[in-house]
Amino acid sequence: MVAVPALVDLDVESPTLPRLLAGLTDNLAEHRRQYPAPPLSARPRGDITTAVERSGLRGRGGAGFPTSRKLQAVAERAKGKPVVVVNGSEGEPASSKDAVLLTKHPHLVLDGALLAAAAVGARDVVVAIDCNATRALRSVSVAIAERTRTEPSSRIVRVAAIPHRFVAGEETALVNWLNGGEAKPTLTPPRPFEAGVDGRPTLVDNVETLAHLAQIVRWGPEWFREQGTDAEPGTMLVTITGAVEQVGVHEVPIGARLSTVIRNAGGSLSRARAVLVGGYFGAWLSTDQARRTRLCDEDLRPFGAGVGCGVIVVLPKDACGLKETARILGWYANESAGQCGSCVHGLAAIAGGAADLFHGDDAVDRLIRWAGQVEGRGACQLPNGAARLLRSGLVVFADEIERHRSGQSCTELDA
Repeated sequence: MVAVPALVDLDVESPTLPRLLAGLTDNLAEHRRQYPAPPLSARPRGDITTAVERSGLRGRGGAGFPTSRKLQAVAERAKGKPVVVVNGSEGEPASSKDAVLLTKHPHLVLDGALLAAAAVGARDVVVAIDCNATRALRSVSVAIAERTRTEPSSRIVRVAAIPHRFVAGEETALVNWLNGGEAKPTLTPPRPFEAGVDGRPTLVDNVETLAHLAQIVRWGPEWFREQGTDAEPGTMLVTITGAVEQVGVHEVPIGARLSTVIRNAGGSLSRARAVLVGGYFGAWLSTDQARRTRLCDEDLRPFGAGVGCGVIVVLPKDACGLKETARILGWYANESAGQCGSCVHGLAAIAGGAADLFHGDDAVDRLIRWAGQVEGRGACQLPNGAARLLRSGLVVFADEIERHRSGQSCTELDA
């Protein structure tokens, strides 16, 4: 049982950049020097939701839903004894931002979770973490134990290890697992905010989202808006991999130029074949598109892309985009929960067609047709993600498709 942190107290200098990655510590005493924790009764519960609403914070798990609306939806059902679930599944293979926060800054995440619990009137908080993320599981467990000893409270926080599958992180699948069922998504009402864990109204929020929430309450919504754009305020964590020198998690303002973000990580678009933005659920951009694009949904939307969970993969110039696209689509097929035809049959067919395309077969027309047939179907977003990635690959790697059709690989012709 742990205490809730302060609302706004600016007696400590606020961070500029980085924000979330500043002052990383898993020690509670060191953390409290930056984030003191007076009694929750010092202000009305609604102050938290109001601050979040004014900040413009959107979810950092991929969907980008306004966080204040989620808080309000659950708070309206506060008499149903709400539950807060911290979604630390991070099923996106190329992402590691949530693991970094859970491992190196667990108290900031817990601050955000407890503030969210205070905002919706919840007594129980569950931190759900991938069962394979052993360091994160250990770090959060130690942090909770430390708080229980030094900051007693009426709120109860526990850790739950969840299956190592992408779909396990979908909020209905997560709730099903916590209720003792299978970690599979469902379209059947009620939704988690209506009746989730143990049939109670449940707020499910991403790890990074809650860490931002803690900082908004600490420093204020105006401070949060000093970075980012008017429509998409704040900073975001991005996991950058591929042809860059500094592979790993970086913090950047939303709206930063994509070329600048890549350059600051030790990469260069002149040495890239393409850029995957938004991770496996994102889309490929050509280097020309990437050069004139900012890292925000407003700029990425015309290309069928979005910031998603904050993954950027810089594909090396000597790599084959078709091969990489086929590999990711194969991952999609393997991640199916096995309960919807669009995934079980559709994604398997698409993965096979992408492999055929790589081997020089003329599979473009049928792949386009299959993408349209699976899109918008099923209990989760897996088919939509596969269709988006496929379509972007067919456009960005159109020249490679022709090369493979002619019997030459793209890397052979480049040489």
